[in-house]
Amino acid sequence: MIVSSRDELTELDRQIGDGDHGENLNRGFQAVVAKLDGLEEQPAQIGDVLKLVATTLMSSVGGASGPLYGTAFLRAAKVTGLAELDSSAVVALLEGALEGITARGKAVPGEKTMVDAWQPAVDAAVEAANSGSDPAGVLEAALAAAEAGALATVPMLATKGRASYLGERSVGHQDPGATSTVVILRAAVAAVDAPGE
Repeated sequence: MIVSSRDELTELDRQIGDGDHGENLNRGFQAVVAKLDGLEEQPAQIGDVLKLVATTLMSSVGGASGPLYGTAFLRAAKVTGLAELDSSAVVALLEGALEGITARGKAVPGEKTMVDAWQPAVDAAVEAANSGSDPAGVLEAALAAAEAGALATVPMLATKGRASYLGERSVGHQDPGATSTVVILRAAVAAVDAPGE
C-alpha cells in the first residue's frame, strides 16, 4: 500500500515539505518486505515482527519519517509480546506507536503533523475496545478516525517540522505524515480482512 501511495505522498510532501516522504517510505517498506521474506522461520511473537520493522525503517528511511515510524514500531513492539492480538492489545500497540511518535517528534495535535491522525486513531481505538469491539473493529475505528484527522490537517497552519517554514502557505494542504498514517492503518485493516496474503 505504501508503494501504491508513493506518488500521492510525494506530491503532498512536495507542496509543504521537501518532496521525499513517499520515496523514503517506499524504500523503507520495500526493505521491510525483503527482510520479512528473507527470514528462515516466522517470528513467534508479533513484537518480534514490529521490532524488525522498526530497525529496518530506522536504518533505511531518510528524513524525519524513518526515526518517527521506527520509534513508533519499536514502542509498539514493547507492548505486544503475543502470538495474536485481542482488542486491548491492539489498543496497546497503537498507544505505543503514538507514544513513540510524540516522544521522538515532540508534536501535539493541532500542529499539522502525523500526530493529528494518530491521536484520534488511538482515541477511537480505546472507545471501540471499551464498547466491546473485536480487534478488527478496533482497527477499523482507528482507521476512520485517522482518515478524519488527516483531512482535518488541510486548513491547519503548520507549526512543527519543515512545513512550518512555509507559515501561512502551509494552509490548504494535507499533511503527508498524517496521510501515510492512514495508509499504514489501512494496510493493518486489510491484513485482518485477508490474513496470510
